[in-house]
Amino acid sequence: MSVLDKVKLWGLKKSPWVYHVNTGACNNCDIEVLELLTPRFDVERLGVLLACSPRHADALLVTGICTRQARPRLQEIYRQTAKPCLVVCLGACACTAGIFHDAWHFAGPVDEVIREVDPDAKIIYIPGCPPKPEAMIAGIAKALQDL
Repeated sequence: MSVLDKVKLWGLKKSPWVYHVNTGACNNCDIEVLELLTPRFDVERLGVLLACSPRHADALLVTGICTRQARPRLQEIYRQTAKPCLVVCLGACACTAGIFHDAWHFAGPVDEVIREVDPDAKIIYIPGCPPKPEAMIAGIAKALQDL
């Protein structure tokens, strides 16, 4: 690992910029993501910022099942992110498709859609319907620690 790669990894661990992607969620997980930004949890004090572009993001926060319509868009967004990029599958739908597994519009699990683009992608799962903000913070902190 070169010195530049070590610096990038250090920056990712200390202040991850997150790009939120909704690939077909019911908005329950999205409401919990927004709760992370409220003064009660305030993840910005921990260095976590929402990025306005995938090109500036260190991590993708994916909510919802991956629908047929969202599949090519999710793959393109992942291609645009800087590498190494952490993909966080947030909620039961993003992790396993939940109750929508046999739905006609289901295009595949988020991890398989991402692995078509990059087989070595670092993907973590935070289950729940919706996951609690404490679980999201703990899951992302654990994933960044393991990098």
